[in-house]
Parts: sequence; C-alpha cells; structure tokens
Amino acid sequence: MSWQPNTNSADVSQLSTEEQQIVELVARWVDHEVRPVVSQLEHTNTYPEALIEQMKQMGVFGLAIPEPYGHSAVSARCYAQVTEEISRGWMSLAGAFGGHSVVSKLLLRFGTDEQKRRYLPRLATGELRATMALTEPDGGSDLQAMRTVAAAVGDGYVINGSKTWITNARMSGLVALLCKTDPSAEPRHRGVSILLVEQGSAGFSVSRDLPKLGYKGVESCELNFDDCRVPADALLGGAERHGFVQMMAGLETGRIQVAGRAIGVARAAFDDALRYAQDRHTFGKPIWQHQSVGNLLADMATQITAAQQLNYHAADCVDSGRRADMEAGMAKLFCSEMAAKVTLDAIRIHGGHGYSTEFDVERYYRDAPLMIVGEGTNEVLRNVIVKQAIGRNGLT
Repeated sequence: MSWQPNTNSADVSQLSTEEQQIVELVARWVDHEVRPVVSQLEHTNTYPEALIEQMKQMGVFGLAIPEPYGHSAVSARCYAQVTEEISRGWMSLAGAFGGHSVVSKLLLRFGTDEQKRRYLPRLATGELRATMALTEPDGGSDLQAMRTVAAAVGDGYVINGSKTWITNARMSGLVALLCKTDPSAEPRHRGVSILLVEQGSAGFSVSRDLPKLGYKGVESCELNFDDCRVPADALLGGAERHGFVQMMAGLETGRIQVAGRAIGVARAAFDDALRYAQDRHTFGKPIWQHQSVGNLLADMATQITAAQQLNYHAADCVDSGRRADMEAGMAKLFCSEMAAKVTLDAIRIHGGHGYSTEFDVERYYRDAPLMIVGEGTNEVLRNVIVKQAIGRNGLT
C-alpha cells in the first residue's frame, strides 16, 4: 500500500463513508490490477483496454454525474483523491477520464434538458466517452486566438478548423468543441461557443497520433473539421457566445484533476524512493541515513503533503459552490511543479538505476512535465492567479 502523510487520514474522514469506500476500492485496484502490468503497457505504448473496462465497471467515468443520469457522483474532494490513486498506478489512466469528467460537468451545468437526457446516462456508464477540444496548432493556451469557426447555415453549423493535443480523440464518441461562432466579436472571447460534435459527423476526422515523451497508452491526436456539419441542437445550452465562460468553469474541475494526477505521480515516486533508500546500503548503512538522501526524502514528503492540502482546498471551494478558478489554478500550478521536482529527486536517490527503464521512476519523470503544460500552461495560470488576487482585493 502507498505511503500516506499523517494528515491524510483526517482528510479522508471528511469524506462520506461511501466515498471513503470508493477511494479504498480504487487504491486496492491500483495495487492489484494496475501496478503489475503498467510497465509493459507503458513501454509498448499499448492502449489499456482491459483496465479501462474495469474503470467503467467501478463507475469511474460517472464520478461527476449525479442522479437521475448517473449513480456514483462524488464530491470534488473525493474526485481529487480517486484521481490521485489512479495516477499513483499510471497517470495515463487518469487522463482517460479527465476530459470526460469536464464534458460531463459542462453538460450538467450548461446543457439543455434534451442534451442532458441524450448524453449523460451513457457518459455515466462509460458506454459513451467524451473529450474536449480547445488547443490549436498555432494558438496553444491563447484560446481567444483560435481559428476554428462554426458558421450558422440553415438549421445547423458548418465547422472549419483544426485542434491538436486532444486526449482520447479516437476513443471518444463526443467532442466538446470550443470554436468561434462570431469571429468579429469584441472582445474576442464573446464570440466563442461550444458545439457538441459526435464522432462520425460528416467532415470531422481524427488524423495522426502525436508522439510523446510520456503519457503513453492513451492517444493524443489532431482533429480536422472540413465543412463539418452539425445540427443546431449541438450548441451547448442552446445559446451562442457563452462558450469561453462555460469552458473556464469546466476547467476548474479539469485543473483539480490535473493537480490530483501530479500528486499521484509524486506519491508513486516517493514510495519507490523511500523503499529503495531503505534497501540500498552504502558505507555500511541504508542510504536514507546519509543526510543528503534523507533531506531529499524529507522535502519530498513535505511537498506532497502541502500539495494535497492545496488541492483539497480547491476541491472544497467547488463543493461549497464558491468560485474556485484561482484556487484550482494555484493547485494545478503548485502540484505540477512539485511533481517535476519530486520525480527528479526520486531519480537522484536511485542513482544510476533511476535512469534505467527497469525502474518505474524514469516513467514518473517522463509523465510529470505533462501536468506543467497541460490544462493551461503554468505561465498562463500565473497570469490568472495574479489577476484574481488583484480583483478579489478590490484593486484595479
């Protein structure tokens, strides 16, 4: 079982009994089903179909969907802890339901009654999987500069443009597409809408899988929209020009999830480093007793604990209905930077073995950078945080 900071038991006790059982179930599944097979799957870049099916059976894809559409909706804090546990086993598996959960939240909060009835029950079981499409080849985190345009034609829209770095693009049957329905709007974000594009729509194609440093197993692809036609009822909420605000609200959940991924990867790296530091002996004693190694381990444990508390705070803001864009941004920023440092320190503790693909710490090190650049780069998030800090204090 994974190492846990002493404060974690108090955090778990804040969950309902059912939520505690969910987290414990996922943790056992990770130890018994994921960790024994992850190395082979990751190094061969194999899609983890069997593990995804098990996640469906456990209700992971419905964690953000309440009744009457689903049966296993949980608090944001529980969702963050489930993400941690899955990422402790393999971060790619958390990616398999990250965007899916954001789309589920978008439908719950902004979807029409008909859109909710059409999609949410199947999203809850994982029968239908979803992803979001924001990033463009030339835009990166500058979402307002997007070039994908949807023109109103007849009783629907015709979409032209492209997206890139879209996780689960091949396996998802539904794409929440951020696009411009009013390219001339000022300010630019007021011309943005979200269209729900189903796989198989005429003019919509998934092109190449992008090669990646880490984040193996799940696909990240380019999407092309060439006179792609969708009906008018594909517009999220039935009203144009609200897409930017809608997606920013959805990204609160997304950033808490990415922060949870970072914590899970860091926990796995610490577990391995702590075990290795007890087993490995030099100069007549276990290496953790050497001050340089012991200091690394102490800092790693402290940073992981701080990251957990920051992410749980952001989750608690969401659960209480408070605005959480700054808090979720802080959590994602701190947790991702923490994971990059902790995974590198785990390699240092392993020495030469840490550079070998026979040890898992090299995988953690390759996976960690995704959380720095994904779901909004940390450079952009710093801008979000400082603007919110000034705005909330009544300054201009």
